[in-house]
Amino acid sequence: MAETVVAVLPVFLVILLGFGLKRSGWVPDAFWGPAEHLTYTVTFPALLTANLARADMGTVAWAPFMSIQALAVLAVAGLTLALRRPLLTGRMGVDDAGFTSVFQGAIRPNTYIGLAVAAALFGDLGVTLTAIGVAVVVPLVNVLSVACMTRFGRGQAASLFGVARGIVTNPLILACALGLVLNASGVGLPPVIGPVLEILGRAALPVALLAVGAGLSFAHLKRAGGPVAVSAVLKLLGLPLLVWAGCALAGLDAVTTTVAVLYAGLPCSASSYVLARRMGGDAPLVAGIITAQTLASVVTITLLAGWVGAGG
Repeated sequence: MAETVVAVLPVFLVILLGFGLKRSGWVPDAFWGPAEHLTYTVTFPALLTANLARADMGTVAWAPFMSIQALAVLAVAGLTLALRRPLLTGRMGVDDAGFTSVFQGAIRPNTYIGLAVAAALFGDLGVTLTAIGVAVVVPLVNVLSVACMTRFGRGQAASLFGVARGIVTNPLILACALGLVLNASGVGLPPVIGPVLEILGRAALPVALLAVGAGLSFAHLKRAGGPVAVSAVLKLLGLPLLVWAGCALAGLDAVTTTVAVLYAGLPCSASSYVLARRMGGDAPLVAGIITAQTLASVVTITLLAGWVGAGG
């Protein structure tokens, strides 16, 4: 457990630094938007492409890894829907817009934190496994979230074409696809281009983690209560436990199981807030969910890594 804490703690200290830099004003507010955009569209895709292109996929249990992640997400999404009437609406008084925030909070992972933790614990293999998770989970949660927003949100419903376009033009999905194609074709990382991708990729995690910290909104934690707790239990505990059970049934090795569980137990991503604003969700509630889960994940991710690692 001590080794896990030593590996994971720096990730969250960088997030805390990002919050401090934003709160103190030492870094101008105008920096964070472009920095996050650069991370999302350039440096993070470069990291994913480079890692997948050079990975030894023959040694990675990618098929069961992807299947377990997808099935677990679908199960938690279904459970969240089942809880809407009896618990969220019936007992907690959550309206439809608020439900969309709880739904997103239960299934959307913050991949930035996931890659940083996996890299700290397992190096390139951890990054490769997380990238495989990105390839299946990101498009799946996008489809589920948009479908939920279309049904329960207060905004304009998204068209099928719009949803499909959003998925196929997602920089993270494109990066995973390119990396897998380069790997499967035997090309790997091309000369000159490969080193460029690796240089850009090295800038991804530090800036991404700082931006995560800068995006924390403690003002919205005032609304923290039942809905926030429900989303946190589902995302930080329920989903990773389902994935752990799937990995155990599939007989996956300790490293693959640990990365799979940690990816499932990541806090909600900031993209949930963007979607809530665009499609009539409860943006303040989802901001509170993001902040609460990010803070709680300092403990839950460390405990999950120590528990699963010890079990392996």
